[in-house]
Amino acid sequence: MKRVFLKSNSLSPNFIGSWMLDSTLICDEMINYFENHTALQKSGSSGFKVDKEIKDSSDINLSPADINLPGNQVFKDYFKNLFKCYEDYLNQWPFLSQIAHDLEIGTFNLQRYNSGQHFKRVHTERSSLENLQRILVFMTYLNDVDLGGSTYFSHYDLNVSPVKGLTLIWPAEWTHAHKGNIIEKGDKYIITGWLHFPK
Repeated sequence: MKRVFLKSNSLSPNFIGSWMLDSTLICDEMINYFENHTALQKSGSSGFKVDKEIKDSSDINLSPADINLPGNQVFKDYFKNLFKCYEDYLNQWPFLSQIAHDLEIGTFNLQRYNSGQHFKRVHTERSSLENLQRILVFMTYLNDVDLGGSTYFSHYDLNVSPVKGLTLIWPAEWTHAHKGNIIEKGDKYIITGWLHFPK
């Protein structure tokens, strides 16, 4: 068998959308929320299990219903901003709007990585029947990181450095395998989750 290459133009999109939030004050509010809710913090999990050889972080897991709880207005504000990013993502890729016009937000996470921690394993966000409904991933960096902590998309050899307010949306598929590089100095806070088909 011989590999053949299809003729293509110079376009090589990676389908990773990126935006800066209009105001980064919301990032500070979410970091404060994380630090003020120590009872909700737990070791980060991957694939429904905790394994620090795969992912080493502290997480707060929240459901869409939690957005409406008293004291959680910050998440309503955040998702209003995220929706603007999502609308622009659909404008960039019009075909997606035909199949993904009514996606829902699933469970989402606030995460803190301290110096020396990171998501060590290259992984994808849709890898089993349990998460087959996921279509897009979203992530916002809540702070600048002094050194390290970039998100590495292995198929594209692309490192995205944490910048406060920088928001990414990308496909949940294996084509966008990624990991978090080690935090060499400082801490890293993010909010991340998925947009999926209605259940």
